[in-house]
Amino acid sequence: MMTREEARERIAALSEELEQHNYNYYILAKPTISDYEFDMMLEELARLEREYPEYLSPSSPTQRVGGGITKEFKSVQHRYPMLSLSNSYSKEDIEDFITRIKKSVEDEVEFCCELKFDGLSISLQYEDGMLVRAVTRGDGMQGDDVTTNIKTIHTVPLKLHGDYPPFFEMRGEIVMPFESFDKLNEQRVAAGDDLFANPRNAAAGTLKLQDSKEVARRRLDNYCYYMMMDGLEQRYQTHYESLQAAKRWGFNVSNYMAICKTIDEIFEFIDYWDVKRHELPFAIDGIVLKVNSYEQQQILGYTAKSPKWAIAYKFKAEEVETELLSVDFQVGRHGTITPVANLSPVLLAGTTVKRATLNNEDFIKQFDLHYGDTVTVVKGGEIIPKIIGVNFDKRQPGALPVEFTKVCPACGTALIQHEGEAAWYCPYAQACPPQVKGRIEHFISRKAMNIESLGEGKIELLYDEGLIKDVADLYFLTYDKLFGLAKEIPILDENGIETGKTRKVSFKEKTAQNIIDALEKSKAVPFERVLFALGIRNVGEVVAKTIVSEYHDIDSIMNASVEELSAINTVGEVIAQSVKAFFENPINLDIVERLKAAGLQFAKAEAEASDKPQVLAGKTFVVSGVFAHYSRDGIKAAIEAHGGKNASSISSKTSYVLAGENMGPEKRKKAESLGVPIISEEDFEKMIGSEEGAPKIIPENALQGQNSSSPGQRPGFEGQRPGETDEQLSLF
Repeated sequence: MMTREEARERIAALSEELEQHNYNYYILAKPTISDYEFDMMLEELARLEREYPEYLSPSSPTQRVGGGITKEFKSVQHRYPMLSLSNSYSKEDIEDFITRIKKSVEDEVEFCCELKFDGLSISLQYEDGMLVRAVTRGDGMQGDDVTTNIKTIHTVPLKLHGDYPPFFEMRGEIVMPFESFDKLNEQRVAAGDDLFANPRNAAAGTLKLQDSKEVARRRLDNYCYYMMMDGLEQRYQTHYESLQAAKRWGFNVSNYMAICKTIDEIFEFIDYWDVKRHELPFAIDGIVLKVNSYEQQQILGYTAKSPKWAIAYKFKAEEVETELLSVDFQVGRHGTITPVANLSPVLLAGTTVKRATLNNEDFIKQFDLHYGDTVTVVKGGEIIPKIIGVNFDKRQPGALPVEFTKVCPACGTALIQHEGEAAWYCPYAQACPPQVKGRIEHFISRKAMNIESLGEGKIELLYDEGLIKDVADLYFLTYDKLFGLAKEIPILDENGIETGKTRKVSFKEKTAQNIIDALEKSKAVPFERVLFALGIRNVGEVVAKTIVSEYHDIDSIMNASVEELSAINTVGEVIAQSVKAFFENPINLDIVERLKAAGLQFAKAEAEASDKPQVLAGKTFVVSGVFAHYSRDGIKAAIEAHGGKNASSISSKTSYVLAGENMGPEKRKKAESLGVPIISEEDFEKMIGSEEGAPKIIPENALQGQNSSSPGQRPGFEGQRPGETDEQLSLF
């Protein structure tokens, strides 16, 4: 039997040895013991920690297996804002960037070129060599604390070794390697779950799971690319030097980087990885260039949105040719018919593509699509497949043209087309199954009534069982009606195609009770979200809030004329007619009455009086761009706190356009054509008579997380090794 002191010493020794083996395996890719030996040591450590819990450290290797449950991810203010990078899509943009740099910096400039990972950003905070917090990017000013989940990623060090500073942050990118992604989707098929569309979405969804054990099983990776701390430039002269130090401390820092001093070297790096990216075990979508010298970075500074010393070059979207097999027609919740191409499966940007949107009838006519055509497919933004061309030379004789359907594919009703619109619609809104289910799914969605317990195919089951035919029926469900329901429903792949397998949706005791509880909780959702949830055509979140700010209860809205509704700023005649038509329909009126009877909020709650001076009363603002002192939601809240109103689009009734960095050119053009004043963030702060907003100062080393850097052992551009000189740096 061990003494407590012997147990403490053994736990410390095992922890240190396991961390070293972890570093050897995941960072150096040079394991020195077998997996079995590692597992046996980890099992011994876990047993000792259970027996002597006072010696369990937050940085223990056992914490990587997960087990913690996070009910809510707390929002955390970033110490250093996580800015975004300016994007470029041509070599001319890169040449202009370099020219601007050299005009501002007198000395010779060298650039650190790195891979731009296709993942999600993370900020890792360390105190005295221990990981204390991991925060997502969020809106750049604040993000979510995901420390428990991040600890399960083996390439994130929990405890550092070496000459690290007392406090600093490492910025990195969380990605899901293709191997992990493929295994995850295989497991989801076996478990009867829908598939993830791509590794980026899978990584994002994984990082916000409540069960850290599941996060650990999914094998995420982290690649660090930038260090943040006060006085960074006093400790290191260059960005590259700081990354090599971070690598020595235990961080996963890319070997795929190069120091380039000429435009030819930069383009050589870009061209190399534009080809070689397809051989990588993870997804990248471009290259990042950073001025290497910290002194020069300080000279160049920042815009409100991004550093002036860095830029991201985005690769052109990958294109492939494949065969158009057939066309399906899908029905949206407003009855819009959308054609979808079924394609011969083809690998594109890391995933197998089988379907692509065709938008509408005009799109089909524009490309003169025929069945059996060889079409060119790209992924819009590397996510959504779309057809961009047809190879007419490969068209087969006798190929039949694609004809747009004239009847609803779901209910057989003849389609209609509104004057001046390209889309066709099914007018049988009240009984067409996809429309009914679509409206109910919209009603329960997060930004509407937020009834999460009804997701995952449950609406389809309830509709098919005849328990709900509209949104009001939800509030008359009972535990007895739900308990015991079960059905096999098809599993769809990432392209929305049935995989041939099914999953069982069932209502057990806990599920049934959770749904009843969630429905009861939703009765407290404020009126503007209820109005949005009703699914009135053309009425989005902002419009619903605007209408409720003028008409404070449902009866007032129903009794308002088209002219009165049109007079509301940003509403206009088209939206006003949609609102009027919705409430003139007896079926919709019946739904509203039943929702009222169920206890939903159909009147605006009395707002607490703002303690701010109402200097913006009667003024309407349209916000555009990125701001130095506010998030977008923050500056809108400041407008409302001072009596102003927010609008989503510019009209003659707009008082001011509040413009930040990178204001949309179309909004600027419209504002100027209508004579609407365009004001800056500084002008706005003078208007409200304060210097609100935080943080007020963008630190010298504030770089976001849409960046690059990755480890790996593939051939290619290698980073400088510890002890090497710049002259030894090899590009290939």
